[in-house]
Amino acid sequence: MRVLVVEDERRLADAIARGLRREGMAVDLSGDGQDALAKARVVRYDVMVLDRDLPKLHGDEVCRALRRERPQTAVIMLTAAGELSDVVEGLSLGADDYMAKPFRFAELVARIRALSRRTATIRPPVLRHGDIELDPGRRSVTRAGQPVELARKELAVLEALMVADGATVSAEELLERVWDEHTDPFTNVVRMTIMTLRRKLGEPSVVETVIGVGYRMA
Repeated sequence: MRVLVVEDERRLADAIARGLRREGMAVDLSGDGQDALAKARVVRYDVMVLDRDLPKLHGDEVCRALRRERPQTAVIMLTAAGELSDVVEGLSLGADDYMAKPFRFAELVARIRALSRRTATIRPPVLRHGDIELDPGRRSVTRAGQPVELARKELAVLEALMVADGATVSAEELLERVWDEHTDPFTNVVRMTIMTLRRKLGEPSVVETVIGVGYRMA
């Protein structure tokens, strides 16, 4: 899952990003409305966590523009304005959810995951391919009934490939969906992660390289 956290209070933004990354999400940060909208126009985010009172461009304007240009990106407003009228106004602007500060982090994670499920293509709660099962909610993988211990990025790559259901996924798309904006686009991190994933899943190999195109589940 790719998430953009838009928050001008840097310490809070960093804390949210660290927590979400521990939950296996790829997280980018933005400190003002103009930068947030520019990033959202380039990257296909699943969820934007959006403060309202932002410099350069107000969060309300970001939300309006996002609804017009990137309707597939869910928006959760996370703001100090927590009166009922504020919530109603935020939702009327096009936000999918609204949380007031201070907030409980576990609830934020749950709401982000719920929004991602709501906006994603309908798919079963447990993904299956041959004798491999992946439960995204529990972040667990088994092969032939035996648990497979995967790192966060390995699990995220496997999920992307299993969701594609045999279609080829390019390295560029995996880089966009699983890693964040600080990752060097010329890195070989995708190839190295695929190699490790294959080793951990064991034989026979189920991840196939389509030369010059990308990867798919065999």
